Amino acid sequence: MAIENLNSLHYTTQEKTIVANALATIEGSLAAKFKNLTPEERTKYGSVNEQNKLVINKVKDFRTNQPALSSPDIDWVEFQNDVDSREFLQSIIIRLESLASSLKNNKILHDFDCYQAALTDYDFSKYKVGTKAAGFQVKVNELAQFFKKTTPANENKPDDPTVNKKE
Repeated sequence: MAIENLNSLHYTTQEKTIVANALATIEGSLAAKFKNLTPEERTKYGSVNEQNKLVINKVKDFRTNQPALSSPDIDWVEFQNDVDSREFLQSIIIRLESLASSLKNNKILHDFDCYQAALTDYDFSKYKVGTKAAGFQVKVNELAQFFKKTTPANENKPDDPTVNKKE
């Protein structure tokens, strides 16, 4: 028997509404400051790697602890605003990535449950075709297109519909 109901915790209409509204609020709060970069701009400006982030942090530390050593050619208020913004955005990105990972894990379990139920229904429909029950042949024909058939000349095994494939 197939494994069933790996995740039987479902979201209520109220929970879905709350999440949708919260996401809309987040999007609305951030959208005015979003910038779209071309692939070329992402390459050009996206060169601040981990080593360069250490440079930024060291300059910030010097500015904070020994401001007399800071260049007068830098707008230090703007620099601090940039630092604050990048730290805020990085913390949000980390939280959202963690949330996205959890959501993906949940979705994988629900996808698996749905697929197992679909396979059970397909097997039931094939059984009903064998009993000459009306209407099932069309359904089986429609579903059969999703399963590869092998020929004796083909040494490869058919796709196993019970194997969970990547999206």
